[in-house]
Amino acid sequence: MMAEETLLNILLENPNGFVSGEEMSRRLSISRTAVWKQINKLRTLGYEFEAVPNKGYRILMKPDTLDKLTLTNALNTVVMGSNLEIIKSTVSTQEEARQRAELGAPEGSVIIAEEQTSGKGRLGRKWFSPYGKGIWMSLILRPQQSLEYTSQLTLLTGVAVCRAIRKTTGLQAGIKWPNDILLDHRKICGILLESTIEDKVVRYCIAGIGISVNVDLEEYPEELRDIATSLKIVSGSSVDRTVLIAAVLDEFETMYQLYNQEGFLPIASLWEALSVTINQEVVCHTPEGLKEGIAVGLDPSGALLVDMGMGDIVPVISGDVKLK
Repeated sequence: MMAEETLLNILLENPNGFVSGEEMSRRLSISRTAVWKQINKLRTLGYEFEAVPNKGYRILMKPDTLDKLTLTNALNTVVMGSNLEIIKSTVSTQEEARQRAELGAPEGSVIIAEEQTSGKGRLGRKWFSPYGKGIWMSLILRPQQSLEYTSQLTLLTGVAVCRAIRKTTGLQAGIKWPNDILLDHRKICGILLESTIEDKVVRYCIAGIGISVNVDLEEYPEELRDIATSLKIVSGSSVDRTVLIAAVLDEFETMYQLYNQEGFLPIASLWEALSVTINQEVVCHTPEGLKEGIAVGLDPSGALLVDMGMGDIVPVISGDVKLK
């Protein structure tokens, strides 16, 4: 398998040019026949090649599947994604990440699935995660802080994802409190942060990110078509998932470093600048009951501040927020 991965790497170094069989044979220390066999193995995985005598091989088409080597080459991060795993199908990447975190997986470990059969959303909801159509991934964090501050990491994740989407697609995505990413008033991304504590200390957090990238409208269940969308639907063309994953991890690492160095205040400012909630009328279904008013900002914990009138500004710590 290592030879196959290295051969692919050599070809991906020259995406528009030919690489001779002799060069690949020399670099891999294998025979020309072995090179040919590895090319045929890659063909079975969906790659298409042009082979020209005296020139060699070049890639014509890559399959629309996530490839660890290609993704690793696209990363510019130090910690986030340094330990990377791509799996075909799972019940939930959150559960996969939790298992690995319990076994000691380091901070920055990322689990990505081509599909989830029972993806987890906020408030116990399911997340629609069809094969090869989105980014369904979970990131293991080991923050050195108490549980009360972990909600800030939810908002940080939203900032990172929103900035990555804007940067890679040009689409003006916005954040609805606490962490839904919207385009055209419809949801394209959900974020779920789960923490495990021991003796009131956070052992690890898992940031689950689900981005609907290339889902077509007719693929959505009927009940989701009015509230969900995808980057492909809005932009009119497919989006390279590898490029977007790399951008998300890059933005996350930048935001996480900023957070660890300067605290939540700069993250809160970035969140408010990307928010579609601030200065809007909101209806908040909270454990303490219904709260309505104007969203005016974030408090230091990350709670949404809602002006209910007559100078009564209340924090919404958890719950479901709808824009009027």
